[in-house]
Amino acid sequence: MDLALSASEAQLQSKARRFCEEVLEPLEAVVTEHGHLPREHRTPLRQSVIKWGFTGINHCAADGGCGFNILEQMLINEQLGRVSCGLWAAVWQPPAPLRYGTAEQKARYLATSCRGERRGCFAITEPQAGSDPRLVQTRAVLRDGVWRISGEKWFVTSYDACDYIIVHAHVDGDPDKPTLFLVDHGSPGISHVRSPRFMHDYIFDHAELVFDAVAVPPERMLGNIGQGFELTKDWFVEARLQIAAHCIGAATRAAEIAEAYAKERVQFGKPIREFQAIDFMLADMAVDILAAKSTLYRVAWEIDAGVDRKAVHARASAVKLLCSEMAGRVLDRAVQVLGGRGYMRENAVERLYRDVRVDRIWEGTSEIQRAIIGGQIGKRGMGLYAGWPGASV
Repeated sequence: MDLALSASEAQLQSKARRFCEEVLEPLEAVVTEHGHLPREHRTPLRQSVIKWGFTGINHCAADGGCGFNILEQMLINEQLGRVSCGLWAAVWQPPAPLRYGTAEQKARYLATSCRGERRGCFAITEPQAGSDPRLVQTRAVLRDGVWRISGEKWFVTSYDACDYIIVHAHVDGDPDKPTLFLVDHGSPGISHVRSPRFMHDYIFDHAELVFDAVAVPPERMLGNIGQGFELTKDWFVEARLQIAAHCIGAATRAAEIAEAYAKERVQFGKPIREFQAIDFMLADMAVDILAAKSTLYRVAWEIDAGVDRKAVHARASAVKLLCSEMAGRVLDRAVQVLGGRGYMRENAVERLYRDVRVDRIWEGTSEIQRAIIGGQIGKRGMGLYAGWPGASV
């Protein structure tokens, strides 16, 4: 069993680390000051992403992406997670459902998104619909050969940086007909209600939108009627693995900062690193990161090896649960080790502490992940999680 990264994988990891340190980290103070990335910084940042070769990292070369496998994507996302204020979003990863679009849709939306010419966002959550997508009230009705979409969407992340929206709606209001639609930003009938501030600072916004009989031509339906949830599930798998990788990156940077500080901070005549209370916190942080990273890399390898699609969905929930809960523990300990300094916004640990809290909520709460895992154990047995590829017992 060879667990070492190949030379090309290690090189990609190193390149992503340098990109984050040279391009993204200098913008952390800017986002912290403004609560978002001012528009004058956005075009230069997009050009930097293109220059460094991180365009559409989650799509194949045929669709205009980089053609990276899942493990390679996780190596990049892990490094992106080291940067606070949601700056990882600067590296656009076009929504996964686009790869199931028609040739015209892929040319119009996916290829251009991979190149950085366009950017999309996803609208699924509503005031009364979160973990249970069957409660979605947004309707799509076909009238005179044109779809009319009406409803309200919350938490539309990166709306102010996008020029099209993938909208999850129920055809004729039927929860058995969840369907995705490609809606261009600025289409008549779309109202931007507000972009509320959240606990974390973030490069772009999280908008609330109202759709009032927005006209969408038939060729902008993504997939088939009733296929929306299946396409969204595939996107959730990818998003959950991305979040897991971001969590590992954030936790690792925080642990490194805490350990370096503990070596330098002298109290009662010696570095606090030498006090067992601090030593044990650092040890727990290291073990948490080791376990989470090992699990993420294993599942990424399994996906690249072609493991069963249902097993992928099941294990992605486990990875997201493990890594998001881990990041919360590690960041909390890092703040504690740094004391008052860890509570200052100028410190990356403080910013990352706020950043990772949402990772236990979005793209499926920790409770939803546990429900998925428990259900999968009931259907397929404990071996789905406790087993190992190729094991006979």
